[in-house]
Amino acid sequence: MNGEPAVVLTGVWKSYRQRERGSTPSEVIARLFRPRFRTIDALRGIDLTIGSGEVVAVAGPNGAGKSTTVKLLSGLLAPDRGTVRALGCDPVRDRVRFVARTGVCFGQRTELWWDHPVASSFDWKRVVWNIERQDYDRSLAVLTELLGLADIWRTPARELSLGQKMRADLALALLPEPELVLLDEPTLGLDVLAKRQVLEFCRAINQARGVTIVVTSHDLTDLEALASRIVMVHKGEVAFDGPFSELRATPGTGRRLRLRTDGLRPVLAGARFLETRDGAHEFSYDPSVTSLPALLAEAEAQVAVVDVETHRPPIDDVIAGLYEQWRTS
Repeated sequence: MNGEPAVVLTGVWKSYRQRERGSTPSEVIARLFRPRFRTIDALRGIDLTIGSGEVVAVAGPNGAGKSTTVKLLSGLLAPDRGTVRALGCDPVRDRVRFVARTGVCFGQRTELWWDHPVASSFDWKRVVWNIERQDYDRSLAVLTELLGLADIWRTPARELSLGQKMRADLALALLPEPELVLLDEPTLGLDVLAKRQVLEFCRAINQARGVTIVVTSHDLTDLEALASRIVMVHKGEVAFDGPFSELRATPGTGRRLRLRTDGLRPVLAGARFLETRDGAHEFSYDPSVTSLPALLAEAEAQVAVVDVETHRPPIDDVIAGLYEQWRTS
């Protein structure tokens, strides 16, 4: 974390009015004339500080408030209560000054001109944002090399694959060399290779230029690969804020034990059986409660153990388990 914070949210609330639909034909007709609305609190008094140069992941299930947070930071929405400051600006009131220093990329939308070559969208941005030609050429050369734009430069946007479109949109957002980058579902629909290219590039610009990155995604493996810190939003509130390592150390997340045996599955008192796949039996256990040697001794007393593997559970399972705990608490 370097210098002043890049992002500060203080007591931020954001609510939406949602129209209620009738469940019967008569109710549908009645509500055409007497509509009913319900209020949904997307964010409920969130406090969040992100230091300059940090890479922070924002996670949560659908409707938790993570995309609303990114839209508030980008200036697309204004808070109902509380204050939003990014790069020392109010993203709504100081919009022109703020947007010039910020790159925004939404995985479900594109800035590319649909029926024009990719090059046209970049030239348009150079003119609109009044980017000096020498700065444009320098930035474009770096982006072209790192994101592989040369092979799609003259291709109309409508002919691009999802991965190619995402690379072009990311490059377009980064063209003015922003200090803050906001990424909402940047790897949505991408194949493994395209995801790797996007994530590696984000890491590269963070390390090389100290760009602050705020990223949301449903792919938690991607988030862990990119960010060191995760903010988990649950029912519009910050439920967890800290490093992934601390998240994995949360009681109850445990470890995994995979046993390949002579075919029989042992019954382990200190572990929970999960599944049998490809001849191997997988268990979940808490190392703070039961030691690995004790589990192996218990297994070997029942069956012939051929192979042993222990590993951390997938981050998706860790977070799903935490949300289940919070939902039932």
